[in-house]
Amino acid sequence: MSFPFVQPYFGLGNSLQTAQGAAGGGGVGGWVELARTTLGSSAGTIDTSSLADKRYLMVLRYIISSGDTVVYNRLNADSGSNYSYRWSEAGLSDGTGTSQTQVIYDTGGDPGDKFDVTYISNLAGKEKLAIGHQNNEDISGAGNAPVRGEAAWKWANTSDAIDQLTTNNTGQSGSYDTGSEQVILGWDPTDTHTTNFWEELASVTTGSAGDTLQSGTISAKKYLWIQASYKNDGAADINALPRFNGDGGANYSKRTSTNGAADNTRTGRTWIDLESGGQTQRFANMFIINNASTEKLCIFNQMDYGASGASTAPNRIEGVAKWANTSDQITSIEWDQRDAGDYAAGAELRVWGSD
Repeated sequence: MSFPFVQPYFGLGNSLQTAQGAAGGGGVGGWVELARTTLGSSAGTIDTSSLADKRYLMVLRYIISSGDTVVYNRLNADSGSNYSYRWSEAGLSDGTGTSQTQVIYDTGGDPGDKFDVTYISNLAGKEKLAIGHQNNEDISGAGNAPVRGEAAWKWANTSDAIDQLTTNNTGQSGSYDTGSEQVILGWDPTDTHTTNFWEELASVTTGSAGDTLQSGTISAKKYLWIQASYKNDGAADINALPRFNGDGGANYSKRTSTNGAADNTRTGRTWIDLESGGQTQRFANMFIINNASTEKLCIFNQMDYGASGASTAPNRIEGVAKWANTSDQITSIEWDQRDAGDYAAGAELRVWGSD
């Protein structure tokens, strides 16, 4: 069966190949939008129902906070003690909850905007397993690093497919402001539709070694999904440092963890530091909420293969970042490197988007 989560296949030195039914551009059976709920006024819940039965779900959720907010999940209006989770915030020790009536996604209760991406395995006869990552803006401005959260959780229902997702602001004094929304996508191996949610905006493969990997001008879309694959040319280090719209001002901040170590924060930067220095091959995956009037919140994961061969374990990097621009949408992406080395020929950048 096809695997829907990471859609393209990257092979350095080869042309980029897209799995049929992957992102956009007319492929058959890609991620389809099942439903979305966008708030027209402030509220304490966001409820999306009447979802088609799909084997896998992807949830994109964007909370614009008015006062202190928090994010809880509940499925199919089930308020019984049927949820359990494992959650970490800002790289701190895991917190767990069992026999819960809903699942928490951030523990602070703060006025920062929030963006999260969740995958759910949705087979009716099995417990529903979910993986989620969140970027919490926390305090606005590039002088403040965002807070990252990650969760593994389940709904212990073995008789029903998910047909409703409710987001709750339980116990907080604030509310979800106008424009907050959740978008629910579905994928199933039997799908034959061509109404794919993700539209390909850019596909770039370098023909020679160099420091530049750029999208060129892309359409302004509310949600962006970026994947990049690259390695060094020769023996010198490379370090991927994304930034947007050619903005070289000190308008970026980030929080990362490498191999589960304590979080590293950097603020007031002229780019997003992926903590990717070294001489090896890497693959990166990034989601962005790209709303013109709010800070651009990014969630990313990167693997560094360390060294060739199965005797060396790869490195994992997970993080969140923000671009503190509140007037423009992202319409170009630089994934350049600024260390002593060069990207080898065949470095690849792929960008998808959707409104």
